[in-house]
Amino acid sequence: MSAFHPFPGPGGGDDPRWFAIPAHRPFLEDLAAGVLDWLGDQAPETLSDATILLPNRRAARAFTSALSTLSGDRPVLLPQVRPLGDLEEDEPPFTPGELGLDLPPAIAPLTRRFEMARLIVERHDGGLSPMRALELADSLGAFLDSCHIEEVEDRERIADLAEADFAEHWQASAKFLGLVVRAWPERLAELGLIDASERRTRLLRLLAGRWDRHPPQGPVIAAGSTGTVKAAADVLKAVATAPLGCVVLPGLDLDLRPDAWDAIEEQHPQSALKRLLKRAGIDRAAVRPWFHRQAEAAVEARGRARQRLVNEALRPAEATADWRAEIARLRRDSAEAGVVADPIALGLDGLSVVTTRTEEEAAATIALMMRETLETPGRTCALVTPDLALSRRVAARLERWGVVADSSSGATLDQMPVGVLVDLAARFIADPLKPQTVLGLIKHELTTLAEATPLAVAELEKAAFRGPRSRDWTRIETRLTRAADPRRDGRPPAETTLARLAEASALAGRLQTLAGTATLGGAMPLDQAARTLTALVETLAGVEVWAGPDGEAAASLLSQLIEGGASLGDIGADDFAELVASLLHDTTVRTGGATHPSLRILGAIEARLVRADRMILAGLEEGVWPQGAPIDPFLSRPMRQSLGLPPPERRVGQTAQDFVQAACAPEAVLIHSERRGGQPAVRSRWLWRLEMLTRGAGVEIDRPSAILDAARALDAPVAGQGGLAKRPEPRPPVDRRPRKLPVTGVERWVRDPYAVYARYVLNLKPLDRPDQSAEALLRGQAIHRAVERLTLTWPDGLPEDCGDQLETLLHEELRHHGFEDAAMAREGPLARNSARWLAGFEMRRRARGIEIRVEEEVEMTFAAPAGPFTLTAKADRIELSSTGAAVLDFKTGSIPSAKQVKTGFAPQLTLTGAILAEAGLKTAGPVEPEDLTYVRVVGRKVPGEAKTIAEGAEAAELSMAALAGLKARVARFDNASTPYLSWVAPQFMGNFGGNYDHLARVWEWHVQGDAETAE
Repeated sequence: MSAFHPFPGPGGGDDPRWFAIPAHRPFLEDLAAGVLDWLGDQAPETLSDATILLPNRRAARAFTSALSTLSGDRPVLLPQVRPLGDLEEDEPPFTPGELGLDLPPAIAPLTRRFEMARLIVERHDGGLSPMRALELADSLGAFLDSCHIEEVEDRERIADLAEADFAEHWQASAKFLGLVVRAWPERLAELGLIDASERRTRLLRLLAGRWDRHPPQGPVIAAGSTGTVKAAADVLKAVATAPLGCVVLPGLDLDLRPDAWDAIEEQHPQSALKRLLKRAGIDRAAVRPWFHRQAEAAVEARGRARQRLVNEALRPAEATADWRAEIARLRRDSAEAGVVADPIALGLDGLSVVTTRTEEEAAATIALMMRETLETPGRTCALVTPDLALSRRVAARLERWGVVADSSSGATLDQMPVGVLVDLAARFIADPLKPQTVLGLIKHELTTLAEATPLAVAELEKAAFRGPRSRDWTRIETRLTRAADPRRDGRPPAETTLARLAEASALAGRLQTLAGTATLGGAMPLDQAARTLTALVETLAGVEVWAGPDGEAAASLLSQLIEGGASLGDIGADDFAELVASLLHDTTVRTGGATHPSLRILGAIEARLVRADRMILAGLEEGVWPQGAPIDPFLSRPMRQSLGLPPPERRVGQTAQDFVQAACAPEAVLIHSERRGGQPAVRSRWLWRLEMLTRGAGVEIDRPSAILDAARALDAPVAGQGGLAKRPEPRPPVDRRPRKLPVTGVERWVRDPYAVYARYVLNLKPLDRPDQSAEALLRGQAIHRAVERLTLTWPDGLPEDCGDQLETLLHEELRHHGFEDAAMAREGPLARNSARWLAGFEMRRRARGIEIRVEEEVEMTFAAPAGPFTLTAKADRIELSSTGAAVLDFKTGSIPSAKQVKTGFAPQLTLTGAILAEAGLKTAGPVEPEDLTYVRVVGRKVPGEAKTIAEGAEAAELSMAALAGLKARVARFDNASTPYLSWVAPQFMGNFGGNYDHLARVWEWHVQGDAETAE
């Protein structure tokens, strides 16, 4: 006979059938070893008659793998391994007809969510948006699931709480819940469905009742479950009383002192096991150790010490007052047992803590540790964290070595190609003219919109979708036509450019057609909106888009929207796009494809029974692991207690046990980040208590720095290379330097020479951003154009209703420049104020008997060391009189100060005056500048102001000084050794940020580095 037998004999014997595997032992491997040892000399087919109940499907797969590995060459027929948390009536132990099940099928998750949202909208006093109703449906579903799991019989008594002594809003919530808990079962009955949580609970309850009345005669082992569900706990109790049944508990602390055991509360890792044993009527002392394989004495001693250390660190807060006495007792007991090593230091052997600065640094460190594991053949490593963002960061970091770990978290559908396409299509339905959405669609890898070449798509983007958005598709076609107009730049476009623009126009027409067919036409039923979205996706990418894991997940999601969406009622296009984005984010896709199955990335629940050679526990910050107690929007704590629902802190105790199981691994690395999301993070209470205990014992936890330094060095620049950029000092050959600049370019040259280098030497023209907010620019253009039209229409005398005429012109130009009705509600009063002020300004200026030139182009050329240099200007207005010329520049923003003009930092007006003095107008000779004025038009409380910088002789003097300064600057830059420095006048950065600052890496040398250089 075998040395180990979990079943003493028929009838059960006197000993309870409850066993435990310590937290420091590999649970599934020891369970498999015990099963194989129990078989001993029995026939191989004996195992196939056994039923093994495990918590979830991942544990079931891992147990089967462990059983196969440990059996070696021994022929074994595998047992029936079933997940207790996901039983099906068509699988053993629910053989067909055994229990006569007549339970309705479970309602689909999305259908349930929509039906609940409809119920909430119907019974809620105030109007709720669909998204708000869906959020409340999630909370309502969690409440009902909790009622099902806790088997609250009379849920309708929640209505009685509306009359209890609670705050008014809780009473209103109780009244609402009282209506819902009656209406929801009625709706489910109409559908012929049942909640999935209720169905699982009833299946477990039926199984427990069946086995209580008719115990199974074959071997049954329930292992790894903590019985957090009452019905599951009763199944475990029934298993333990069966003739050949037993229960194996994970990580039960048999060494915890009785007073501490009695003080265990909801947040303690042993709380679930304590409730289970109490419900089963089993004393903790009656639980026996399960069989485990022989290990080296030193390894076993270290494991026991680790388990004792971690359990002591997490003992109930009320029992931590005697920590020093407990440490002394541990050391005394260890010495009496003949163990030379300090038990605290022994427990810390193999345990280390790594503190990183940020989540990104944590991901790099973890990835490096996992990659390091692969250097030892056969060695395994597992990352355990509830932080999905961190696990995905680690997976991305591993890809730098071509390593794909076996991840239980998968990826959210909104991060996968088909999910991105569905999201873009939903946004396109909501706003078909949004440039980012349109560009995302036409550039998506799965779309087959047209046969347009990538160059044609680029032309469409450049001409139609960059800059301020178009109000309608006609404007997009107009912009494309304008791009093909040979008069636009003074030279005809190349034939290839015209061909690409023709393709771009055809593609824009196709998009317009799609926008017309995919419109929701206002609010419509959700199922119809989902059908519209499905048709659009198939038009964009074909029916082949639904292939692959992400395609199947997206197809399933849209199918559920179509099937269950009608119950939510009508939904608008914007809300529909938001809903689709939310559902895509909540949908997880597991694609598999791990290249190194010895590396695993697991959530805390998935890792509960899994063991690897190196366990990395990450996300040990408060609010992450453990997460904060969930907030119930419907019930207060006293209300939950009166209904028999568990307190929110119970979940913390369940995650605490997951932490203990993983932290007791032979090699465990605890990762903590000092900052999360740029904010300081608080280390997990478990890590803090462990550090306090070891510090009190005078023993330090190992904090390896080599792996952290190596991770930081991975992305660090090579010594002598990289680092913070210095201020750029490009020195192009003189023959490549510009020989012609407008006065606005000279103004930029004075302040930021590097911008002139990038624009005129490198020939880099800035591109407008898609959907760029350009209201200030467009408002300025509209005002310029309105004043120009006024001047051209009435060049000599002004009409009597000048203010009204100018206001009309302003309205026309504002609308022409893209201001919609909503914007005009703001712009209208500003235009009226501006028109009245401008009318008075025009009358005062024209009273002087002047000739007005608008948008007049002037230029002059002067000699320079490297050859002639041409200066150009396009003045907003030049007013000619018998004594000279006035130069006016209209602005809608801030205007330069007189000091900036006189010191040469704002030479626009002065250089224009110099051109007039030296070269004159095209139709007239040189003319003396006698008035340099900025005209600021804003339309606010002070609608406008005319600020004269200089008059008479001072204007001419400043103009000539500006020209002399320009000639000196040209001569200096005609020297090949003169660099084009970035921002020699950094005081103008805030108001005049450059289009080329990212190329000059201004942030590095000006903000982080040393910016002290001189021109």
